[in-house]
Amino acid sequence: MGDFDAIDSLLAAVGPEAALPTPEVRRELRERARLSKAQVARALGVSPSTVAGWEGTRDPSGEIRTRYAYLLDGLAAKFQAEALAEPDPVPEPDPESEKADTGVAFEPGQDGSGEGDDVESLAVPEPCVLCGRPAGSRVAGFAQHLDPADCRAVTPAVSQAVTQAVPRAVTRTVPRPVAAPAPKAAAAPARRAFQAPSGPVDLIGEAVRAALAENEGDVDAATAALLKRAIPDAMRLLDETRKGARYDIVAHPWIPDILRKQTSRGADQIWEARPKWTRRQLPPGTHEVTALDINGAYLSALKTHLPLGQLEHSAGLAHDRRRAGVHLITPPAWEHEDVLPNPIGRRDEPGPLWVTEPTLRLLLRLSGPKHGLCERPVVHESYTSGATENLLEKFRVALKDARDAAIAAGDEVTLEYVKAMYSKFVSTMGESNYNRELYRPDWMHIIRSQAFANLWMKALKAHDEGLTVVRAMGTDELHVIGDWRRVFAEGRGVTEVKVKDAYAADAGTGEEE
Repeated sequence: MGDFDAIDSLLAAVGPEAALPTPEVRRELRERARLSKAQVARALGVSPSTVAGWEGTRDPSGEIRTRYAYLLDGLAAKFQAEALAEPDPVPEPDPESEKADTGVAFEPGQDGSGEGDDVESLAVPEPCVLCGRPAGSRVAGFAQHLDPADCRAVTPAVSQAVTQAVPRAVTRTVPRPVAAPAPKAAAAPARRAFQAPSGPVDLIGEAVRAALAENEGDVDAATAALLKRAIPDAMRLLDETRKGARYDIVAHPWIPDILRKQTSRGADQIWEARPKWTRRQLPPGTHEVTALDINGAYLSALKTHLPLGQLEHSAGLAHDRRRAGVHLITPPAWEHEDVLPNPIGRRDEPGPLWVTEPTLRLLLRLSGPKHGLCERPVVHESYTSGATENLLEKFRVALKDARDAAIAAGDEVTLEYVKAMYSKFVSTMGESNYNRELYRPDWMHIIRSQAFANLWMKALKAHDEGLTVVRAMGTDELHVIGDWRRVFAEGRGVTEVKVKDAYAADAGTGEEE
């Protein structure tokens, strides 16, 4: 019996695991409480990436699971109490809205052309792209709550979590009335009037100082330590720069199959238009060729049109500049291969291909009346969402400012750390085991393609200014013949270029001697 007593004692010590809501609800509860992953991680004694994993595909276990469930249970109870509070009064209907002939009224000074971040008042509310509740405004062509606090309202998923996690509370929900659109006279006079000011603390400087202190001033050891933590530190910086921002980042949306790897070691179906071009023949004679290095190519490419929410499929529609995503196109013929690279890169297979937003916009630009270098691409179908060019702007500026300060001070530790932050941020936001906090392969392809498009436009600028373009490679390598300093500023800034190499090339093939 002694053996059975020991087993009974062991079984008695194993209690049921704490119940947890779904990962989606866990994230919604945290975001509604305006808690960052770093804050939750510090409270539970884990890393921010672990919290991100709990909001993705993993579950905690043991004591950590119990503590995490206790936190979620408390948040759910708090929001349930708020939801059962007295509802907001229903405002009087707007007579002007009732008389409107159309469902959309543009703000004063907006012409509805679709350029920029136009704010429109909706006579008939539409579902907000972030929270799904009715929104009375459309921003940049995208139904959106103007006040970020309105997106914190209890969603059906959170209400379900409250019902499951807090059985002691009353489980009925009080419907929240939908506010009528505000009268035009009360509309926000400026696009960003409702965006709270925010700015990151000196996270980069603090991390560098701490690493140097921990490694007793050993520069190499401090740099190695910083490079190892570049990804989680970049995500923390991103969280800080997004505080008070107009849009929330949808970190794990539904992704179409074309953006998923076809095999474990294969690639998805997106073509990034990476330049890999060398001029076939140079003018007669021997020439001095300068290989220019484009500084901070991926850092500059963070300023690009990124889709905000889940990608939606469309076919047979004209390109909408207020949206961004990936597109199946038949590219136009390129007849300038002898002097300029093909904008879609080096591709041997003819026919349609999936390209990103920057590649499509580049082709549309080159087909326009200003350049007239090709025909318009034919767009067959698209996966897009409402977009903004400034989603990562504060993040980009924080990294740029740190980079500029490091260059001015000769601080190679910070310089290498910042470079690792933005390069690894871009490279790991796809299907990567190194960054589980952000899964946006569409963003990864778009940012890379933007870097390629930026390089292509520099090649065009060199050509238009009379330089001979010899080679364009990757994101940051441009080879030219001629007085390039009258075209490009020399230096280490992100708007400048520096000399990578210089060599002599013969007129025969353009190859180095």
